[in-house]
Amino acid sequence: MIKVPLKSDTSYIIRQLPTPTAFVDSNYDIVQTSDTWSSIFDENDDYVSSKNLFNVFPNLNHKWKLVLDNCLNGNPQPMGIHQITDSKGKELCFEWTNAPWYDTHENIIGIIIQLSNITDAVNNEIELNKKDLLLQQQAEITKIGRWEYNIFDNQLLWCSTTKDIHGVPSDFTPSVENALLYYKEGHSRNTISMALFEAQNKGKSWSNLKLQITTANNQEKWVMTSGKPIYNKGKIAGLIGTFQDIDDQVEANNKTINNEKLLRTLIDNLPVNVYIKDTESRKVLINKAECEYIGANDPNEIIGKNDFDLYSFDDALKSREEDLRVMKTLRPVIGKETIKTNFNGKETSFLSSKIPLLNNKGVAYGIVGISLDITALKEKEKELRNIINIASVQNKKLLNFAHIVSHNLRSHSANFSMLLNFLESEKDEDEKSKIMEMLTTASNSLLETLDNLNEVVSINTNTNIEIKEINLNEKATIANNNLSAFLSNHNTILENNIPKNFNVKSVPTYLENILTNFITNAVKYRDSKKDSHVILSAEKKGDYSILTIADNGLGIDLKKYGKKLFGMYKTFHDHKDARGIGLYLTKNQIDAMNGKVEVKSKVGKGTEFKIFFNEKN
Repeated sequence: MIKVPLKSDTSYIIRQLPTPTAFVDSNYDIVQTSDTWSSIFDENDDYVSSKNLFNVFPNLNHKWKLVLDNCLNGNPQPMGIHQITDSKGKELCFEWTNAPWYDTHENIIGIIIQLSNITDAVNNEIELNKKDLLLQQQAEITKIGRWEYNIFDNQLLWCSTTKDIHGVPSDFTPSVENALLYYKEGHSRNTISMALFEAQNKGKSWSNLKLQITTANNQEKWVMTSGKPIYNKGKIAGLIGTFQDIDDQVEANNKTINNEKLLRTLIDNLPVNVYIKDTESRKVLINKAECEYIGANDPNEIIGKNDFDLYSFDDALKSREEDLRVMKTLRPVIGKETIKTNFNGKETSFLSSKIPLLNNKGVAYGIVGISLDITALKEKEKELRNIINIASVQNKKLLNFAHIVSHNLRSHSANFSMLLNFLESEKDEDEKSKIMEMLTTASNSLLETLDNLNEVVSINTNTNIEIKEINLNEKATIANNNLSAFLSNHNTILENNIPKNFNVKSVPTYLENILTNFITNAVKYRDSKKDSHVILSAEKKGDYSILTIADNGLGIDLKKYGKKLFGMYKTFHDHKDARGIGLYLTKNQIDAMNGKVEVKSKVGKGTEFKIFFNEKN
C-alpha cells in the first residue's frame, strides 16, 4: 500500500517519479502528476491540476468509476488496459493500477493512479497473433502441419492441420504409439520408426521423408515429414517437426512421369528421327532412331553435342545456319530433302522438318527436328527410273525391230511371190531353172535374215546372262591370233596396248564378239591408199572400264550417218561384204551389259570406238 504525506515539499519528489503517476482527489480531480505523466498527456510542462480525470480521459471505461469508488473505500482493485493518444499523436497502451491516497491521519483523501506502458507488449502480442493466424492460414493452404513431442512427459501434440491430414477429430489425443500405426506397414513405418529412434538416442534430425500413411478414414495418402530434437541444458527434451500432405503433388508427379514415359515411348518408336536442340544447336533430346543413325549406344553420348561434333563441317555449317534462320524468323522448314554425311562417310537422304520451340513470350528457345530416312525410297526411285529408262529403250528397240522385221520379211515375201509368179507363167525350162536358182538364193537370204533377227531377239530377251571378270589383254591376244590370217591378208597391223592385268566385267562370248566385230570392221573399211593400222588400248574411269579401238581407215561421216550408225542393215561404204548387222549386234550386246559405246570419226582420217564396260554389274 502506497502512503504519501500531503506536504508541499513532496511535490518535487512526486514530479521526479519515473512511472507516470497522478494523484486524484475524492472528486476525481487531478491534483498532482509526475513529469513523465505530463510529458505524455500535456503539451506544456505545467499541468493544470483542476482538470477532472474523466474530463481529461473521456473514453475511460465507465466501470472504472466503480473500481475507483471502491479504492476510495480502501478496497483497490485491478483496472485494466486503456489506449491513449499522447501529446504527439502516438497511440499508446497503458495498464492502470490504483491505490488509496492517505493523509497524515491515515484518512483516504484520494487515489494514486500509476500507468505501465505496455504498448510494445501489446503490439508484440498483436503481431504474434497475426503470425499465428498467418501460420495457420499457410498451414491450411500448403497442408503443412506441426507436431511436438515432450520426451519427459511422453506427450505428443498435433496441430489442427496435422490432425486433418490424419483424418482424426479435433479432440483426438495422439501418442507416439498410435501415431506410428498410421504409417503404412513396411517401408514407411520402418523408416519413420528408425528416424524417431535415431533422433531420441543420437540427436539426429530427419527431413523431407516421403512416406505413406493410412488415415483414420482408411485412405492411403503420401506425406512429407521432418523432425529435429530440442535441448534443455544440453539434454534432449523433445522433438519438433512438420507434417505435410503431398498426396496431390505425388499424384500430379506420377501423372507427369507417366505422361513423360508415354511420350518417350511414342517418340522412341516413331519410324523417324526426332531431336530437340537448344539455341546453341546442342542436342537436348533424341529418340532411338536418331541415336542409331548417329551410331551411339546411349543417348547420353549425344546429349549436349552440336552438329559440328557429329557431322562434317560443311553439313554442320548448313544445319546451323538453317537452325538460326528458323529461330529468328519463327518460320518452320517442312519436308525439305537433305543429304547428310556422318563421320563414317555414309550418305543418307532425309526428308527433314525443323519447327521453332516458343516460350510464353513467343521467343524461340530451340527447335524440334524431325527427319525421315528416305535413302531406301531414293534407291527404289532410282531403280524405278532405270526400269522406266530400260523399258523406254526396249520399247524403242521393239518398235525398231518390228519395223525391221516388217520391212525385211515383206521384201523377201514380195521377192518370193514375184519369182513364184514368174515360175508359174514361164514355159521355157532353162528360164525355169534360172528362176529356181534365184528362189534358192532368196531362200538362203531369208534364212540369213531370220538367223540375224533370232540373234537380236536372243540378246534382248536373255535375262540370265552371266557377267564375269575377264582379262581384256588375254582376250585381245586371242582375237589377234584368231584373225591373224585375215589381218595378214589385208596388210593390217594390230597393236595391243592394253595393260596385261587389265580386267573388265563382261559376258565372255559378248566380249569375244565385240573384239572380233570391231577389229574386222576396222580392216574391212581400211584405206587402200595407206597401210592399215588398228590400235587397242584401255583405261579405268569412274564406274567404267573403257576399251578403245582406233583405226586409220576410211572414217565415217557422223553428221550424215551418226544417228544410223548402229542401225540394223545400215552400211556407210560401198563394200561388197558390208551387211550392216555387225555393229547392230555388238551394240545390243553392250546395252545388255549396261554399257555404252562412243564413236569419233573423220572421213579419210579414221575412226575411234570407245566401249564402256559397267563395273557395277
